[in-house]
Amino acid sequence: SPFYPSGNILFDYADAERMTLFGTSAKYIDALAKADLKPRETHDLSSVRAMTSTGSPLAPESFDYVYRDIKNDIHLASISGGTDILGCFVLASPVLPVKRGVIQTRALGVAVDVFDDDGKPVRNEKGELVCTKPFPSMPVGFWNDPDGSRYHSAYFDKFENIWCHGDYVELDDEGGMVIYGRSDATLNPGGVRIGTAEIYRQVEMLPEIQESIVIGQEWDNDVRVILFVVLRENNVLDTALIDKIKKQIRANCTPRHVPAKVIAVADIPRTKSGKITE
Repeated sequence: SPFYPSGNILFDYADAERMTLFGTSAKYIDALAKADLKPRETHDLSSVRAMTSTGSPLAPESFDYVYRDIKNDIHLASISGGTDILGCFVLASPVLPVKRGVIQTRALGVAVDVFDDDGKPVRNEKGELVCTKPFPSMPVGFWNDPDGSRYHSAYFDKFENIWCHGDYVELDDEGGMVIYGRSDATLNPGGVRIGTAEIYRQVEMLPEIQESIVIGQEWDNDVRVILFVVLRENNVLDTALIDKIKKQIRANCTPRHVPAKVIAVADIPRTKSGKITE
């Protein structure tokens, strides 16, 4: 556990071992901020030159936290790819500026693009993360999949002969990318497509909330948004807190993002690597 015996343990390791690259997750950085830890005040960290973050989208507020409370002259590198490709589709560059909330650039050697639902490349609007050409670390197939059907349905069903990675993203004119969540977990209330990360960013800014998970539920010929929250200690999900959550989401997203129901839960289901499973 990165919080045993305390939240300082990984920074203790960083100083003791003269760590140069600190690899971690967006959830860990968010947890440090929620715990109000300030490693910049308690540790040297002079050897640490880069901090990489993956696993889920890194919120703009987490960029602020790292530069304010961990180290102000560090290369904060939000990266994204997959175990399946043994690498990244989008990552960091030491010669480009870091912009809060944005992954810096597409990786070398992979033909990364963003497609709309019609398979057309788009910029400055949300779409599917795709790779339009083969790349050296592409899997040749899945185990126990003799005819390749499972492999094909995982990556090539949506666009003919195009790797569709399953991330809902936006690519800007400078080549930076924002990831809004898994495309198979996007919500469609009223036919409007919403990335789950947009909701998480707002909810987890609230001091009462430890963590959250959001799903779309088929309801009355539409989809309604259901938000589950894990509360921080000594908090209760009453009408006032539900109203506060909904106002936060409405004010900073849209009325479509506002959940129909907010439900308190003790814990959230996860994959073996600790990612929440929507």
